[in-house]
Amino acid sequence: MKRKIVSFHQDHEQHWVARLDCGHDQHVRHNPPWTNRPWVVTPEGRATALGLELDCKKCDEGRPPD
Repeated sequence: MKRKIVSFHQDHEQHWVARLDCGHDQHVRHNPPWTNRPWVVTPEGRATALGLELDCKKCDEGRPPD
C-alpha cells in the first residue's frame, strides 16, 4: 500500500528511517546498486522526499502503527 513520507529520523545505528503517514517506520537506505536513494544522504535531499510515496508492507499485513 502506498503511503507518504512525513518525516525522518535515525535509528540506533544511525541509519535513516522514514515515518509514513500511516504511523509506520521504514528504513530508507542508499545502497547501490540494490537500492538507489541518493536523496537520503543529505538534509536537502530528505526535505525534497517529504510527501514521496513508499510501499508500506506493514500496512499490507494489517500491522498497527509503530
